[in-house]
Amino acid sequence: MKATSPFSIRNIKLFIAFRIFFNARFYYPVFTILFLDYGLSLEQFALLNSVWAITIVCAEVPSGALADLLGRKHLLVLTSALMIFELAVIAFVPVSNMSIVFWAFFINRILSGLAEAMASGADEAIAYDSLVIEGNPEHWPKVLSVQMRLKALAGIISMTVGALLYDPQIVNQILGTLGSDRVVTQEFSMRIPVYLTLILGVLALWSTMKMTEVTVTENTEKQQISAAAIWQASRMIWQAGLWIAATPFALAIILFGMMYDHVLRMIITLTSQYFRVIQLPEASFGVIMAVLSLIGLLIPKVAEYMVARFSPTQNCLSLALITLLALWGLSEFIPYLGIIPMALVMIGLQLTAFFTSHYLNSITSSKQRATVLSFKGLAFNVAYGSIGILFALLMQLKRTAAEAINPDWSPELIENEAFRLTIGWFPWYGLLLITLIGLYCHFLLRKTDIHRKIT
Repeated sequence: MKATSPFSIRNIKLFIAFRIFFNARFYYPVFTILFLDYGLSLEQFALLNSVWAITIVCAEVPSGALADLLGRKHLLVLTSALMIFELAVIAFVPVSNMSIVFWAFFINRILSGLAEAMASGADEAIAYDSLVIEGNPEHWPKVLSVQMRLKALAGIISMTVGALLYDPQIVNQILGTLGSDRVVTQEFSMRIPVYLTLILGVLALWSTMKMTEVTVTENTEKQQISAAAIWQASRMIWQAGLWIAATPFALAIILFGMMYDHVLRMIITLTSQYFRVIQLPEASFGVIMAVLSLIGLLIPKVAEYMVARFSPTQNCLSLALITLLALWGLSEFIPYLGIIPMALVMIGLQLTAFFTSHYLNSITSSKQRATVLSFKGLAFNVAYGSIGILFALLMQLKRTAAEAINPDWSPELIENEAFRLTIGWFPWYGLLLITLIGLYCHFLLRKTDIHRKIT
């Protein structure tokens, strides 16, 4: 008997739980300074996050193929285990030896990248297939909506708590209120967000171990890891890639999603610098981000309405408008009111994630769902890495130009001016990509009308 509510399906509930436990990381609001307080330099921080991105790109598609071949549950269990190990490495590493600290973070970044890659696609695939078997796949937008809102709420709580407990003075005040005379140092308090996230890693492992492997195909037998299985996984990757290339709507979804995601995600990475330039006090950054995250409680419901009311083409045009308004608003650097275009960036990112998942899942077969979703993740991360390199090169050019024109300016003024000039290119970059990809996808979809129908 089919379930009338998707939330009565065990795997759906566990999928939502896993997304919350895996993504609500207490150290996100202090991510950069966490590395620095452990004793690492900014150059090492950049190097380590490059290692993280490279790991994701290399592991994204193979992990999706293995999920389809060997079982999504097994890969998700491994993902949760990797999350625990990545956090344990930096939670307990001694800070007396900087060489050990660097290699501990190096291992952390590799394990984190592997975990991100393995989670991408496999969790959605097992949840969506459970919905096909036990419920109604048309309820997937509702599942996405609830999942995204709960994840946003958990993110607000974890960001607020993590930022507060990172400060040893606040921790000591809390301890004093509780009647304890213990005094906590920065060396201990900086680990508290990591300890709390480690607990979430254990809960993520619990949620994946409770999942049930499902498939909508008749052949439910999963192969064991062997040379033959690895060869089969390689064939699945090739076949999924050919399917995407031969399916215009799938290729269009990935191209448009990649375009919006990498531009908007790059802006999110630069949030703190942007806030500084629009004259917001640094003490307000955490509060502002938490308030903006409240958008995450509303947008999924709006996205659910949009996919039920409008066609993919109409929703894509809406995203184009939001993206261009956000980029042009950001490039103006309006003091204080510059928060508004940043809110549009967050709205655009959430809509992109929702639309991409909904449309891609609706046209992909179960046997290659995780692999196809991993191709999506690969495309997104390659684009994000590429725009990061372009941003760095453009910043260097603008900094050199600013120094030549204003030799008496301080390094901070030069940095801010280079940042302004570089961000000023983003609207034109976005407009050019939207035009080119729009024309290409119009050519791709000329013989079909699926993009004009409500799905």
